[in-house]
Amino acid sequence: MAVTILYENETSIDLGLPCEELAAQVAEQVLKQEGCPFDAQINLVLTDNPSIRKVNAEFRNIDKETDVLSFPENDFYPPACFDQIEEDDTCFDLDTGELLLGDIMISAQKVISQAAEYGHTVKREFCFLLAHSMLHLLGYDHIEPEQAEDMEARQEKALMALGITR
Repeated sequence: MAVTILYENETSIDLGLPCEELAAQVAEQVLKQEGCPFDAQINLVLTDNPSIRKVNAEFRNIDKETDVLSFPENDFYPPACFDQIEEDDTCFDLDTGELLLGDIMISAQKVISQAAEYGHTVKREFCFLLAHSMLHLLGYDHIEPEQAEDMEARQEKALMALGITR
């Protein structure tokens, strides 16, 4: 299984990372871990705080900066259940056959500030946000405490498998 990352950096902030390459590694690990039987495609935008705040206000009616936004292309119920989309051609790129998972938007400024706040590397924070967002694209959420615990465990498992630790 492979992942195509359609990457756009719309900020002048340099994280000093091979963002597209790391995103593909994390996305592939999460999809492997969650049993995705398809090649997949994700749109990833690296942006700044003002831009992510604008999108957060527009789509979630929350007028504040956030670290990451996820816009799933498909509804997975239960999470990471690929059975219902298998027969739905609208879930796939007609040219490549890849499963269209959705869009991820990450604030480069939040990556840097949260890495410092949590005492780990910029790489760890970027990859953490990517793993977190990938799980959202697969239908996971963290509204209830049990859901949050489950998502955290899945994020940590994916990052540990890649050797990306705190």
